[in-house]
Amino acid sequence: MGARQYLSRLRSRLPSLLASFWRWLRGWPHFILLECAKGYPYFRLGFWFVLGGICAFSLVILCCHTSHAAEVQIPRNALQYRSELIRSSRMVWGLDAPVAVFAAQIHTESWWRNQTVSSVGAQGLAQFMPSTAKWLPSVAPETGTPAPFDPRWSLRACVTYDKYLFDRIGPRQSKPLTEWNRMAFTMSAYNGGLGWTNRDRTRAVQSGLNPDIYFRHVEQANAGRRASAKRENQRYVMFILRERQQAYVKAGWGRGVTDE
Repeated sequence: MGARQYLSRLRSRLPSLLASFWRWLRGWPHFILLECAKGYPYFRLGFWFVLGGICAFSLVILCCHTSHAAEVQIPRNALQYRSELIRSSRMVWGLDAPVAVFAAQIHTESWWRNQTVSSVGAQGLAQFMPSTAKWLPSVAPETGTPAPFDPRWSLRACVTYDKYLFDRIGPRQSKPLTEWNRMAFTMSAYNGGLGWTNRDRTRAVQSGLNPDIYFRHVEQANAGRRASAKRENQRYVMFILRERQQAYVKAGWGRGVTDE
């Protein structure tokens, strides 16, 4: 396993690891803390040992986060498609389009390799399945004849499909969705289907989670997908919004979305 994969796996498992550690810490018998207060040397030593371990663990996590963020590099292939993506994004989303999000999405889909074909048959820069490419013009005629291996069609179709999904994702509670959460649901739906995203939001409500917050809420709800498919969907959204979009923001591609 490469360093990048190891760090990604560590970050994806971090919430559950911290939750387990906190449950363990809360489960300490009260007499241990009492003995620490009384001045017994072994208990006092154990207390400081555990406290030091917590600090060291926090430092390791911070270093992993920093080093992983530094590893995100824009593939050279991306540069030849930059102007086309910016043009298509602004045409569909307006001048304030979150281009960095879409760039991170293409980065995640194909690493900017136009001839990419996945193991399940997804094609081109935006990894459209043939059935989705064929269906898209029926709801977005402006995309024209499907051509997944034509970069211009693929990028235009990607941002158009994103807008189609974005416009169909609304709040389940009284407050409006934040752009951050709405975009997270959009990316989840692009990867796994809008039907699954909606069902996961419904399951979140049943599980006492907030259906209008993606990370740590709907992200954790599974309405029946295979475990491997759910993990892939979780990583897809995390890679785009939590890791890769910032590389494109810093490189001047356009704005991203932020966790408000």
